[in-house]
Amino acid sequence: MYDLLVIGGLGVDVRVRVPAIPLPAADSVTVDPIDLRIGNTGAGVALAGHALGLRVAVVDVIGADPAGDVVRTALARTTVHAVLRDAPAGTRRSVNLVDPGGRRMSLYDARPWRGPAPFPAAELTALARDAAHVHLSIMDWTLPLLPALRAGLADGAALSTDLHDWDGANAYHRPFAEVADLVFVSGVRLGLEAGALAAALAPRTVLVTHGADGAEAHTGAGGPTRVPVAEPPAPVVDTNGAGDAFAAGVIAARLRGVPTADAAAYAARVAAAACTHDGMEYPLDLLPRR
Repeated sequence: MYDLLVIGGLGVDVRVRVPAIPLPAADSVTVDPIDLRIGNTGAGVALAGHALGLRVAVVDVIGADPAGDVVRTALARTTVHAVLRDAPAGTRRSVNLVDPGGRRMSLYDARPWRGPAPFPAAELTALARDAAHVHLSIMDWTLPLLPALRAGLADGAALSTDLHDWDGANAYHRPFAEVADLVFVSGVRLGLEAGALAAALAPRTVLVTHGADGAEAHTGAGGPTRVPVAEPPAPVVDTNGAGDAFAAGVIAARLRGVPTADAAAYAARVAAAACTHDGMEYPLDLLPRR
């Protein structure tokens, strides 16, 4: 039995510290050392969940390439159970530009999936049935499997998804929102439409994140609950993965029976602590467990 099953979203990140975003016009810019390391949203949720003490499994496709080796090696350093298939197009990757204030711009190479789904519906359903919570990344290969995944949830289990910078209109995101119980979405493109989106997705719980301005929880009980940003316990060194750590914190707290608004407040502390570590391979004593 797993506390958390993460479906999709494995890849590698190249984090580059830059003097400003947008970059100044120049032929070259000297930056800090550039490393290839495990990243992307599914890895962020899985590794933060692992650091919070959850029993975690992850299912995805990655390439038989050096980037895929980075992912496999990082997961092997944890107790995360990985069920992987080969991605002929190679491993997904991102280049994340981070300015001195922690602002980020991500250049995402999705490596689209071609052909039949890499996992039979019955295999994915069996994995989901063995989990208390399933978190779904918005991967293209999962689309035909969504009905079976929803039907395969164990009694009392919940399903969440992160729609990232969805504008509320792009049709690609809609099936993931509709299959979920808990929806995470960035407010960067929603603006004043966050409340309207939450109403449209009712009775689902919607958590809208606003980066340094905190978050808001739409639980269907009155208006949204504001979730202030938490103070980092040490200097901020890397904001990549903060949103994924926030999602893992909400999931972990809800598994303990904590109401969503309180879970989000706890998750803000988890995200703040995550920002004090370089990368997503968090030490087991870094993220607060209560």
